[in-house]
Amino acid sequence: MRKTPTILVGIVLLLLALGIVMLASASSVKGNAVYKDANYFLFRQLIWLVAAAVAGVVTASIDYHQWQRWWIPISVFSGLLLVLVLVPGIGAKINGSHRWIRIGPISTQPSELAKFALVIMMSAWMTKSGIKGQTFKEGILKPLSLMGIFLILVIVEPDFGTTVLLGVVGAAIMFTGGSPGRYLVILGLMGALVFGAAVMHDPIRAGRVLAFMDPDKYPKEAYHLQQSEQAFTLGGVWGVGLGESLQKHFYLPEAHTDFILAIIGEELGLAASILVVLLFSGFLACGAVISFQAPDLFGRLMGTGFTLMTAVQAAINIGVVSGCLPTKGLALPFISYGGSSLIVSMMCVGVLVNIARQGVVPEDCAVTRAVKDNARWM
Repeated sequence: MRKTPTILVGIVLLLLALGIVMLASASSVKGNAVYKDANYFLFRQLIWLVAAAVAGVVTASIDYHQWQRWWIPISVFSGLLLVLVLVPGIGAKINGSHRWIRIGPISTQPSELAKFALVIMMSAWMTKSGIKGQTFKEGILKPLSLMGIFLILVIVEPDFGTTVLLGVVGAAIMFTGGSPGRYLVILGLMGALVFGAAVMHDPIRAGRVLAFMDPDKYPKEAYHLQQSEQAFTLGGVWGVGLGESLQKHFYLPEAHTDFILAIIGEELGLAASILVVLLFSGFLACGAVISFQAPDLFGRLMGTGFTLMTAVQAAINIGVVSGCLPTKGLALPFISYGGSSLIVSMMCVGVLVNIARQGVVPEDCAVTRAVKDNARWM
């Protein structure tokens, strides 16, 4: 499908437009109360949007094969940033987590760049391994060691949501690249047990899990979830009207970031919430087509990785906001407030577009061309 990249870009533009409109509404109360400017967050997001658009155009213009040559410096640079986050005086501690590096008025989140770097790193490694990727050493031990460095650095911030996201996407790239599935299943189960133990030893995260299982018994920990569900209830099918949200008046924390979908549900109703789900489903479908039609293994692995990085993050956010998953701090791609997330998401889209431009569509495949050539001589 030659139109796949066009459809993908169209979906992203719709999500961005919806995000800007809803951010203007969801952040207005906090902006006015804290900064005496209802449009404070909107103006900052528009600046980030310009930077993200430039990043997307640049990555779309770079031959995706170049990333295979750059995977080592990109991985090392991303890893160093994750280390710097933990250094006192460099990393900024916000809400009990060391996830940001603050330079003057600008805060960046290295774990966002880690998402981009991990996809490139794992794709490059599995491509380099080739048929050896089907062995335990080359297909499991070595790539898992590389991915493990990122996972450890992110989980100690702590950022459990991003750790899960990186682990799931990394494992998907390994499986697509030929890693033995039986080992991945066993290691996945072991990783889930270790992750669960780490969560239960963290009072804040353990409280969120317990509140998810029994919100009535842990009302304080379940507050976010209850207010989010209340927002959807108030919105009904068609919503209370744009700008008319009650929950954004400090009832629902993080209304313009992690829980912006709840404000969408309250102001624009269930119809708009379903539209968001459909748009991300369309993004997943377009990414799958692009990956399938990639001309080589590296393009197929990168396409799979960047598609899942966006789609799985969206699925986790939607699951959290709708009460299907315990509370996690993951933004809704293209919609939530945040510069680092927006820029990296647009970089991922840019790479997908570049892969699509070089993709092999059915009518251009070698077999079809051979048939046409033979017919010409008959």
